[in-house]
Amino acid sequence: MAGLTHFDAEGQAHMVDVSQKPVTARVAVAEGFVKMTPETLAMITDGTAQKGDVLGVARLAGIMGAKKTAELIPLCHPLPITKVALELEPAPDLPGIRIAATVKTGGQTGVEMEALTAVSTAALTVYDMVKAVDKAMEITGIRLLLKEGGKSGRYEAQG
Repeated sequence: MAGLTHFDAEGQAHMVDVSQKPVTARVAVAEGFVKMTPETLAMITDGTAQKGDVLGVARLAGIMGAKKTAELIPLCHPLPITKVALELEPAPDLPGIRIAATVKTGGQTGVEMEALTAVSTAALTVYDMVKAVDKAMEITGIRLLLKEGGKSGRYEAQG
């Protein structure tokens, strides 16, 4: 289990002790996509979905998801999140919606999981709101794009 911080010497899962780490500014950006038919995308962008403002509701769901990450992912630390911003934009070439989440904190551990959870929650909300007309939608490409702060420094996804 060498190198895996969420396991102790005996291989048991545990929450990492971050009490000795310095408080630093941290940011993470994640992205994901919801692929759908062109007709479903048009319904979302035209604002004619039966359940209402799909992108607005998904944005709020993503913010809520980021704030609830420690309740969903067993070994995540609850963090004082200082910013959550979601961008949901039509991607006609997909066709579908591109979702990007930026999460910030000043803390002793990073916010990668919060950014990934924000994207996932927003994508699931898009699916939920229009599944009645397009059950074949696909949630895909959820990944970390950027992470800054802390001992490991900067990470930026390639490609």
